[in-house]
Amino acid sequence: MSDLVIRNAELGGVPGVDVRMSGGTVTEIGHGITPAGAEVIDADGGAVLPGLTDHHLHLHAMAADAVSVRCGPPHVRDRGDLTRALERAQADDNGWVRGVGYIETVAGELDSSALDTLHGQRPVRIQHRSGAMWVLNGAATAAARLAQADHPGVERDHTGTPTGRVWRADTWLRERLPRSQPPRLANIGAALARFGITTVTDATPDLSAESQQAIGSAVRSRELPQRVHLLGAPLRGDPDTVAGRVSVGPYKIVLADSGFPDLTELAHLIRDVHALGRAVAVHCVSREALLILLSVFDEVGSVPGDRIEHGALIPRESLDDVRRRGLRVVTQPGFLAHRGDDYLRDVDPRDLPDLYRCRSLIDAGVPLALSSDAPYGPLDPWQVIAAAVDRRAPTGDIVGLDERITAAEALDRYLAPAGDPGGRPRGITVGEPADVVLLHVPLDEALRVLSSEVVRSTVLDGIVTCAASVDNSD
Repeated sequence: MSDLVIRNAELGGVPGVDVRMSGGTVTEIGHGITPAGAEVIDADGGAVLPGLTDHHLHLHAMAADAVSVRCGPPHVRDRGDLTRALERAQADDNGWVRGVGYIETVAGELDSSALDTLHGQRPVRIQHRSGAMWVLNGAATAAARLAQADHPGVERDHTGTPTGRVWRADTWLRERLPRSQPPRLANIGAALARFGITTVTDATPDLSAESQQAIGSAVRSRELPQRVHLLGAPLRGDPDTVAGRVSVGPYKIVLADSGFPDLTELAHLIRDVHALGRAVAVHCVSREALLILLSVFDEVGSVPGDRIEHGALIPRESLDDVRRRGLRVVTQPGFLAHRGDDYLRDVDPRDLPDLYRCRSLIDAGVPLALSSDAPYGPLDPWQVIAAAVDRRAPTGDIVGLDERITAAEALDRYLAPAGDPGGRPRGITVGEPADVVLLHVPLDEALRVLSSEVVRSTVLDGIVTCAASVDNSD
């Protein structure tokens, strides 16, 4: 691992700063650092920042999504579009077609029979845009043996026959599909690096041993160069931490909007997680789910690190309750830019001010982190930051005017460590890991532009991962 010097950069608002990285660590910061055989990048006045952290995404779902057929807007808008997309779709090695991004505006409520009318020749499974449900056609329903299944997520009609709709059962369903290896993550790592992301939190619940091993292997080989924080690691066992580049975070619990858990069972689970020394990260997207969660915390107590994932709808009267319990919120305002029109059309107007809060959470003293929820939301952190700033739906309408924050505040929500979402933003200091992002422009300009085009280079462990011009002449 060779030394690297970034010179003539803006750091903390100060121009003309040089940064040396050696052995994966920042070793020197100053002016006029002698390269002494190191590789050199001339920043030409561009800002250098700590690498960004996406505090909630799903790595293998992103990789699978990239090779899946698009089943919703803007690619597919009606039944005809969907039929043609499924006919053209390339099946996997087992002959299955995998679709993603479906929404009811395309062809209404899908079930097995409705999907058969669109494409019944091959096994097809389509994921709803929310990520909460899969719809299987007749061939897929038979192959997955849904008629013999006892999982509560398998929806049935009044006769007990599976409808082909399966709710919140990704891991279970995967085990009933033809065997396949976890998708490769090289393209995902490259995409993350292009955006300046050096650390991610994988929020997939109940990761299988195979999935954990695949992530660890990808990190070890640098196929996935980012550091990874896992929420889905099992409560018991010792997952491969890959020399500190893969870490274990709070334990992911899903409060599914399709059916709420028994309060006693939820309390027992959270109590058990806390007893094992882990915090909890609770998927919570509705008013009802939030109230259930807060009532359970009243019973079992909270511990540092407990967090709410999404917080899609937080009533104003609950803000102080969230703060008093010491909870933090990891949210995704990028959904406003992608789905704001749907919210304006479908959400009760009284609830619109409560969607994807930012300003009020910060003002209430609740630690707030931003993230993508990719592949279900936009991965580009600069788009998410822009959405937190302007909160514009695709039509241009603003969703939650009073919840806007500044670009600098939004960027800070990507700079906190994975283990402390919403905490103090990281800086570039001697002794810290050499995970940095070099921009083409000074930071003030980047915060005006809010585009990933400002990212010039991403350095992970002192290695330039996203290309920049390197000068060895010194």
